[in-house]
Amino acid sequence: MNKEHTKILGAEEHDLVQAAAILRAGKLVAFPTETVYGLGGDARQGQAVAGIFEAKGRPTFNPLIAHLPSVETAQRYVQWTDQAQQLADAFWPGPLTLVLPLRDGHGISPLVTAGLKTLAIRVPAHPTARRLLALVDGPVAAPSANPSGRISPTTAAHVQAGLDGRLAAIVDDGACGVGLESTIIGLAGSRPMLLRPGGLAAEDIEAVLGHPLQQRDTQDPLTAPGQLLSHYAPNERVRLNATQAEPGELLLGFGAMPCDLNLSENGGLAEAAANLFGHFHQLDALNKPIAVAPIPMHGLGQAINDRLQRAAAPRD
Repeated sequence: MNKEHTKILGAEEHDLVQAAAILRAGKLVAFPTETVYGLGGDARQGQAVAGIFEAKGRPTFNPLIAHLPSVETAQRYVQWTDQAQQLADAFWPGPLTLVLPLRDGHGISPLVTAGLKTLAIRVPAHPTARRLLALVDGPVAAPSANPSGRISPTTAAHVQAGLDGRLAAIVDDGACGVGLESTIIGLAGSRPMLLRPGGLAAEDIEAVLGHPLQQRDTQDPLTAPGQLLSHYAPNERVRLNATQAEPGELLLGFGAMPCDLNLSENGGLAEAAANLFGHFHQLDALNKPIAVAPIPMHGLGQAINDRLQRAAAPRD
């Protein structure tokens, strides 16, 4: 693709007005959410959405999440349900994505949905993201702002390192607080299904619903973002559940232990989630294999382990 000059914008009102104008013109803008930085394009403009896939080198069979400023705007594009309202009341704005059937006359590019009859939607909590989305006043498709399959970006510098020259602008508003992509819940079937663990613990969602979530079979077709088996990968090999580094490896620790970088010295899962991609970026720059200490499988540990298993998966 042709290289273009990538502007670095701040988070002041005049910056966001400029960013919104760029998005409405069909160009790409990376912006912060509470989870990771997103690579945004107007979800109603097929050429803009195609530009997202081109910039990331992302397979077009992999659907995207449409980001919206409010529940009311989300309801313009999907068939709303009582369960959707229940979860939106509890967790929006926040790191939760809902997959619902499309409304008639929705106007969403089929590239966003990968040709499916459902749309993944989210109302992010980050105030800069919400202000930008309100200025656009429409759905912004925004996967993580990194080359496809690589480590997700939690700072503007990560975005610039991976995509400089492939997008029109980056809105820089510091590091992301959650640091893991959103949890995705499918609401198009008979029971709510966990399609991707993420920055909101499944247990918290189940507590609101009052029953367990249905689990996705990994052999099912892709129905939401983040389901590719190899994803979030550093350049070098990743080895999981390591208690110490082997010769030539770097050790990413958890809890009190000797290591090169520690996700959370006191064993906090929220801190570990926030640090995961940033620490991966730091270690990846050293061009050595990475060993990762065991992470508990409860709460946010489920999402952290999901990302780690994909980062360590064999690559084509």
